[in-house]
Amino acid sequence: MDVTLHLAQDPHADALLGRSPLAALIGMLLDQQIPMEWAFKGPATIADRLRADDLDAGRIAAMDPEEFAGVLSEKPAVHRYPGSMAGRVQQLCQYLVEHYDGDAERVWQDAPSGAALLKRLQELPGFGKQKAQIFLALLGKQLGVRPEGWREAAGAYGEADSFRSVADITGPESLTKVRAHKQEMKAAAKAAKAAGK
Repeated sequence: MDVTLHLAQDPHADALLGRSPLAALIGMLLDQQIPMEWAFKGPATIADRLRADDLDAGRIAAMDPEEFAGVLSEKPAVHRYPGSMAGRVQQLCQYLVEHYDGDAERVWQDAPSGAALLKRLQELPGFGKQKAQIFLALLGKQLGVRPEGWREAAGAYGEADSFRSVADITGPESLTKVRAHKQEMKAAAKAAKAAGK
């Protein structure tokens, strides 16, 4: 895996996301309750603070939880909730060590179908159905991982020429379109909630 991603909108962070399957998974895990660029910059920040060129699932899984929480809490914090997210990142890494020998790419490497890959992604700690579908769409649209039926398994996020999620962000222009779509969805949800009162 060595592609150019534009999710962090930061060359150093995006380079790591493009070459490291673990960094991409951790970025996706962190992508909640904070701006997307902040989330996807997180893996590079973690690697820098660990004085490593890349992230190692075995190393992170084996770290003392308080020490690892300190890595995420150091200013500027990696996430709005650095303590709880540190725990989630370690759970993800521990799962990868137990089930995939610490090699994140093996999650999708030999997936026989899109449905099977979606199931594997949903089994990862911190990955619900929506997060798994978005990551599956990212794999298919930008990382060339396209097992049979991947678009269907990714649901609406797999649609071609859509601007729904991080899977569709290839630069500043598409980022603006995805942001606009998310605002529309929030406004629609708010209106529906108000109508239901």
